Amino acid sequence: MASVEGKRGEPRQKPPFPFESGIFGKPTIINNVETFANVPIILLKGAEWFASIGTEKSKGTKVFALAGAVENTGIVEVPMGITLGEIIYDIAGGVRKGKPFKAAQTGGPSGGCLTAEHLNTPIDYDSLVHLGTIMGSGGLIVMNTDSCMVDVARFFMDFVQDESCGKCVPCRIGTKRMLEILERITKGQGKPGDVELLEELAVTCKETATCGLGQTAGNPVLSTIRYFRHEYEEHINDKHCSASVCADLFKAPCQNACPAGVDIPGYVALIAAGRPRDAYYLVRRENPFPAICGRVCTHPCESKCRRAQLDEPVAICDLKRYAADYVFQNEEPRLDLVFPKKPQSVGVIGAGPSGLTCAYYLARLGYSVTVYESLPVPGGMLASGIPEYRLPKSILQKEIRMIEQVGVKILTSTEVGRDVTFDELRRTHDAIYIATGTQFPNKANLPGEDKAGVYHGLSFLREVNLGNRVDIGKRVVVIGGGSTAFDAARTALRLGAEKVTILYRRLIDDMPADKREIEEAIEEGIEIRQLVSPVEFIGNGHVQGVRCVRMTLRGFDSSGRRKPQPVEGEEFVIEADTVIPAISQHSDLPFIDKSEVRTTRWGTLETDPRTMMTSMEGVFAGGDVVRGPDVVITAIADGKKAAQNIDKFLGGTGELNKGEPIEIPAPSEEKEVAEHERFPMRSLDPEARKRNFREVVVGFHKLNAIAEAMRCLRCDRRG
Repeated sequence: MASVEGKRGEPRQKPPFPFESGIFGKPTIINNVETFANVPIILLKGAEWFASIGTEKSKGTKVFALAGAVENTGIVEVPMGITLGEIIYDIAGGVRKGKPFKAAQTGGPSGGCLTAEHLNTPIDYDSLVHLGTIMGSGGLIVMNTDSCMVDVARFFMDFVQDESCGKCVPCRIGTKRMLEILERITKGQGKPGDVELLEELAVTCKETATCGLGQTAGNPVLSTIRYFRHEYEEHINDKHCSASVCADLFKAPCQNACPAGVDIPGYVALIAAGRPRDAYYLVRRENPFPAICGRVCTHPCESKCRRAQLDEPVAICDLKRYAADYVFQNEEPRLDLVFPKKPQSVGVIGAGPSGLTCAYYLARLGYSVTVYESLPVPGGMLASGIPEYRLPKSILQKEIRMIEQVGVKILTSTEVGRDVTFDELRRTHDAIYIATGTQFPNKANLPGEDKAGVYHGLSFLREVNLGNRVDIGKRVVVIGGGSTAFDAARTALRLGAEKVTILYRRLIDDMPADKREIEEAIEEGIEIRQLVSPVEFIGNGHVQGVRCVRMTLRGFDSSGRRKPQPVEGEEFVIEADTVIPAISQHSDLPFIDKSEVRTTRWGTLETDPRTMMTSMEGVFAGGDVVRGPDVVITAIADGKKAAQNIDKFLGGTGELNKGEPIEIPAPSEEKEVAEHERFPMRSLDPEARKRNFREVVVGFHKLNAIAEAMRCLRCDRRG
């Protein structure tokens, strides 16, 4: 209004409000175009018609400008009260490329964010204000896990700071100070207390600024802190951006996404240069299991590969396997450098990937390390839970032997609490690392689960992997959608089952198993029945079938996935000789008095997130026994971090002995990048593999490996 009057565009003190005294002192109605556009249709159809749309307190429709990481962007008009999830998944077509939904910014720069927990939230004025955001002009920006919420707050604060007219001190100076703090945090220069200072500044602006711009300027900051405070703390304390957005905090997005911090651009460049041996040893600096991870890693690095913006991500995991296979097939791996012996000793409980990694790095530092394993073979879930066709025992044994060569002593068939007490270990060793994993399968808790012929996923795989006989009959039903379910199903097929069916209560796209596992199972003839849930195991003494109910998806759960609901009257029976529930697992710590150590409500050990020490002095823990069921690479990362912290606890610096540095080829000069899909790996034909336990994936041919490595864009390049 001031601009229309020929004056400098600044806000006016209220009251009087514009409808009392506006342009040139006359009563003035200020509304946006969307509001005026509703007037003709209301005049034509009447107020009752308009009021019949929407909610009790928010009538009519709302126009949203859909933008961000969704399949369909553009302008949409929806009734008030529609849920956030319905807008994103039913109208916008879901998150682009199937990536997980992370947050939605409503109300533009003056709004705030909503998370996966709010997908069932009705979109109306009151609901959004209650959640710390606003409707605004209808901007709706959808973000996936590639968005850093600290950077999002910085982006919006940069806009608001530019828009500030400067009339009032809170907005003119407050927004500038907030922007400076946010920029420092995203550059890795954040300090303790910055989050609290941001909150104080945002609240002060909200309460004291003259106009709506200043009063809402802190909304993006306050809402991102409210729902993603851990990201701020991660940036400040760990100098890490998990979304791989804040470029000052990492070398390359793929390496940043690897829990173990492997130099991915480095080893890929070495393979491209025809140096797979050096690539293998570069991986081993950060991860003692290149051959294993090259086969079973869930490769989170590939989800951040920038090559995917052009065609497909580089086959990072498969290239790691190629380098390891090359060394194993052409030479005996060289011995690792071990520092002089130290007087202290460390006991590790559990010979899985986390325990062995911790033992490996501690032994290289010179500590005497003994690993206690209850199973007759070392490897933990690698040995007992992953079938031979995915991880050959010879590969596992070779990499474990290399752990033993640095001086690690592994005692198998030694159960803590039975063969040796926990108190004995604490007296024997100067520090303890607990890495027992989650080795006990969860029950389905359904009627008939105690019948003969019902095996639980981990127990079934353990018996088979240890060479024990398991009678499964001709018809096998597996319940679940994770890797354990697919391993059990494909193992049953190889044991002679004629028909194997996997039941999953959601859609195939929702399955947590790796897409390659799903594709290979379908190729082998395994049937996947989606939107099906078991309700009872039937039979007289021995299981004869599974009573199931048809499911439908309604609403969303806290993780952002659609919630399965049973369809009334849609029950049926699937005949089966064997049923294998594979629905996650849990840990048990019978050797520890629960009153002496703090645990979480899930039964996992509670540790200091920075030191990994439990509430017992000198007792550390990591891997699944702390995180719950997780993947191999995070267990390895925990083992390495535990070794650093145990070394500090025992008087060391925490700097690990990773061996001699390896020279990496410099990036070539800028050149045109052409689109090219991944180069294929060789695999056994489905008919040739489904009745035996030979390894399914044969690996890269040398030329294909080099060509695939050359697809890397070398994101580690700077300048």
